[in-house]
Amino acid sequence: MGTGESDVDCNETLYRLYTYLDGELTEERRHKIQRHLDECETCLDAFDFEADLRMVIAQGCKDHVPYALRQRVLEALIVEEQKQQFTKG
Repeated sequence: MGTGESDVDCNETLYRLYTYLDGELTEERRHKIQRHLDECETCLDAFDFEADLRMVIAQGCKDHVPYALRQRVLEALIVEEQKQQFTKG
């Protein structure tokens, strides 16, 4: 765990990890999280895992999706939307 020198603890760091990775924190909050990651090997390991996972997912998303699959997904979305409209109206 961290040394306690940063302004955030492990719980807050792990809670804000996704917004940190997405770059959605204020500069001040980002700096505090970074300082905690520099001090805490446990949280740094979690950060490294999530960052690596995002890269793997991003690489996987570059694969070509077959036209037939895209059509099936689109049709399923249309059917679901129609079901929701039917239940609302």
